[in-house]
Amino acid sequence: MTASTPNATQTSTQKTPKTGYEKWQDGINKAPGDVKWNTWDCDIQRVVAEYNRHLSSTPGYMSLDWQLIKAMVWVETGALNSEWNFRPMQIGVKGDPGMTSFLSGKEGGELILPEAWKKKLTPATIRSTPLNNLQAGIGYLLMRMAQFEHRSILTDSRIYEVTVKPGDSMAKIAKAQGSTLELMQKLNPQSKILRPGQTLRCQKASVRRVITGWRSISTSTIALRYNGGGDPNYARKLDYALSLIKKGKTGVCK
Repeated sequence: MTASTPNATQTSTQKTPKTGYEKWQDGINKAPGDVKWNTWDCDIQRVVAEYNRHLSSTPGYMSLDWQLIKAMVWVETGALNSEWNFRPMQIGVKGDPGMTSFLSGKEGGELILPEAWKKKLTPATIRSTPLNNLQAGIGYLLMRMAQFEHRSILTDSRIYEVTVKPGDSMAKIAKAQGSTLELMQKLNPQSKILRPGQTLRCQKASVRRVITGWRSISTSTIALRYNGGGDPNYARKLDYALSLIKKGKTGVCK
């Protein structure tokens, strides 16, 4: 006997398996009607408002939209995940380098974080306290979006004079006087070659990291600089979550 060939009716009823993204959509489509998904609305708004205030004077800063963060929380965790009540932004989970990067003081996190929060954010609190997890997660995102440079920053505006001694160089004088080579060269543009007895202008300064600008914060840049390409659908998920959030209700904050 020969094997029977599936007829057109049988073939048409076969369904294509859903992709991981489609399964994720099915789960999140229920979010707008479930108040649990609004649990962190007020905390997100307060944290974003404080970061916006703290960073408003930096060059080119545009206020962060809190709903973008809510979309991140929906994508990162979601109300049905056991992590929802502890680490809504997932920063600090095993294998994630973001928390260490943000707290290290070597990548600019100290400029992003408001002073009042610095002692409160520790690995332990970030991993266990939702508010601290949000503060760290949003702070890490902003650190990744900031543009930094090292520049000479005045520590005293007064200008005084120093006398060049035998063996002196501009760099040696700058170090001895608590200044920077960049500033010394700026104050003494004609002094290319130093001679003993020569007088130089000097100001106190130090080289510090400063924020010089900001990258545009969008779903695509968040996917690139926060998620780092770990989920190829991350930007797509953010866009979808954001569309649901903008159509639905938000938590009522006092």
